[in-house]
Amino acid sequence: MAAAPQRTGGAKSRSRSASARGEAPDRGADAPRRPLRPFLKWAGGKRQLLPALRPHYPARFGTYHEPFLGSGAVFFDLASLGALRPRRVRLTDVNGDLIGCWRQLRDHPDAVIAQLHNLAAERLAAPEEHYYQVRDDWFNPSRARIAAGGSWAERYTTDLAAMLIYLNRTGFNGLFRVNSQGLFNVPRGRYKNPRICDERNLRRTSEALSALEAVVDYAPYEAVLDVARPRDFVYLDPPYAPLSTTASFTSYTPDRFDADAQRRLQEVVIRLARRRCHVVLSNSTAPEIAALYDGNMEAKQAGIRAYKVPARRAINSNAARRGPIQEYVITNVTQAPG
Repeated sequence: MAAAPQRTGGAKSRSRSASARGEAPDRGADAPRRPLRPFLKWAGGKRQLLPALRPHYPARFGTYHEPFLGSGAVFFDLASLGALRPRRVRLTDVNGDLIGCWRQLRDHPDAVIAQLHNLAAERLAAPEEHYYQVRDDWFNPSRARIAAGGSWAERYTTDLAAMLIYLNRTGFNGLFRVNSQGLFNVPRGRYKNPRICDERNLRRTSEALSALEAVVDYAPYEAVLDVARPRDFVYLDPPYAPLSTTASFTSYTPDRFDADAQRRLQEVVIRLARRRCHVVLSNSTAPEIAALYDGNMEAKQAGIRAYKVPARRAINSNAARRGPIQEYVITNVTQAPG
């Protein structure tokens, strides 16, 4: 299979219309400054839950930690609110593609954006064929080569970052899923006009990460115990415990996040709370989560409370089954007055 070609921007590619590039049109320097928003769609992304999470943001805190980074919706919300300080942001995950993509956008935005423009333009002639060419002939073989060399996130490239964003914006429901061989296998989504390259938001994301000198690192969530200090703010958004036997989606990395993992996470949450960190956790209202946090004596003694909040189920193969549900916001932060 052919390797992904190196793509560079040029006068010709820059002169294409915004719609041809799959990009939001530039409305000029005087346009109102919109809040930062995630540049990736992600299973369990928290944009729709932000109104329920914001009352539990601590008024003052030290370093902000987000160990299950994903799309980073809470990070972007805090950045838009001006609540973060330079050298006090630590974003981590165990998905090497995700961390590699965030780093490349932070450090090399021009190259990532130029390559993404080209992918969006190339897609126009044959969207379905192009999606599978990118996925199977370029993206997966390139991933296999860097995986063989170790240090996955360290060896990620601007090409791979652009391809990941492209596949995320055009794949089914914006999922990231790998099979037992570690190959990305999400099918194409059926979008008429997906926003592939939102250049303004991508550049603002890069600027924010750089200005905050944010640490973006490949690390398991337990590593937060090595660095979190009293009065730090830790937001945890793990893969949710399934509400039914068919609802589980935990394969965004090859390792599963099962009931034992949920119990180990509870131990970390309790240790952070006892350390006087501000802790906020989101999860489903599955019985196993209720047993760990809602009325659990050890969690209660650590000052942790579980609140049920309305949310929407966003991922289901049957669109009719996406709809209102309840989720837990679990925290030791007292809710601010409304």
